[in-house]
Amino acid sequence: MWFCLVQTLAQLGGFTFAALLPVFMSEWSLTHGEAGWLSGIFFGAYAVSVPVLVTLTDRIPARRVYLFAVALTLVSHVGMALLATGFWSALLLRILAGLGWAGTYMVGLRALTDEVTGTSQSRAVAANAASIGVAGALSFVIAGQMEHWFDWQGAFAMAALCSAAAWALALRLFPRRAPPAASAGSLFDFRPVFRNRNALSFSLAYCLHTWEMFVLRSWVVAYLTFALAYDGRSFSWLVPTVVAMLMELVGTVASVAGNEVAGRVGRRRWIVGVMCASMLCACMLGFVSAWGYSAVIALCVVYNALIYADSSALTAGTVAAAEPDRKGATMAVHALLGYGGGFLGPLTMGLVLHALGGESVRNWGIGFAHVAVLMLLGPVIVTATWAKPMPQLRTLSPPSACSTNPIVNGPRKPPP
Repeated sequence: MWFCLVQTLAQLGGFTFAALLPVFMSEWSLTHGEAGWLSGIFFGAYAVSVPVLVTLTDRIPARRVYLFAVALTLVSHVGMALLATGFWSALLLRILAGLGWAGTYMVGLRALTDEVTGTSQSRAVAANAASIGVAGALSFVIAGQMEHWFDWQGAFAMAALCSAAAWALALRLFPRRAPPAASAGSLFDFRPVFRNRNALSFSLAYCLHTWEMFVLRSWVVAYLTFALAYDGRSFSWLVPTVVAMLMELVGTVASVAGNEVAGRVGRRRWIVGVMCASMLCACMLGFVSAWGYSAVIALCVVYNALIYADSSALTAGTVAAAEPDRKGATMAVHALLGYGGGFLGPLTMGLVLHALGGESVRNWGIGFAHVAVLMLLGPVIVTATWAKPMPQLRTLSPPSACSTNPIVNGPRKPPP
């Protein structure tokens, strides 16, 4: 429970910028291309730093890396609240925020999976994803409400307070577990990871998954704002940031449920099916704004649920397929490939809108449709790079991740 709380607090400011993107585009006179850079560079910084930060957990305790990363996140939020004045200052602070996120999401997952081993590990990954999903949902609505009550600087100040609380709790509660004995070879030698075809198949699919996920996460408030204005009607409480929160909550449930279903029907089969369904939604999403704001809300919720439905299954598959003494390196490659897509996706969306001349029903439709075209590679990658089946990838156990966390309950006892 405490681990999940710390992760939630650490991530509560993760989508403050995305929630307030229309505000920044207006106040700083950003082009769609510049908005794409500011959205994508967060994930680009994550992608280039995560191989270092996560791989270091094969040599030093994950707790140390986690505390360092949360401190960076705190500094980035304070900087946005006090120093950001336009594109370039925000770009530097978004890079810093991405560095911090790299050491909280995946490093936190490493810390959790070190404590929850064996067949319960799959649900540990799903629980971690759930805490991140809850944080993402709350970050949208908190940012929107704080901006309404105060201003956008107040929204980042609140995010900074949450990061400070996460750092204090992690310092007090995270276990001081030492990493396992190092294997022979260089710490940053990733060649054995790339030879692990089972893990690689999940990681490559995760790249496409995060491209799709962060296109929607980064641009959904801007798109909903356009759809609301195009509709012309007044909606008392279903404002864009509230809709984004609902999407994240539904997505979190879909992520946990999807991991359960994947364990029963087979991860590869589940991932391919979900990817095909999400492609259909991506083809339709932008054009649905012509049907009204209500239709946009409905399809956004469904589409986001489908995107999340294979999220935990992909990451759990990588963790389960990793060699025990190279788990950090394997997760680093997984995050590098994944968040490389997370960088390119929002940037590409912004550049497409810029090249097409701005926001319209047609242009939003084309922008989201590029995701569907890219996702055609997903089923091919999952099938082509798959090696022999791994029975442990289909195994589920009854205990939940948070309930087996030794931070709360102490070390697990062997079964009678």
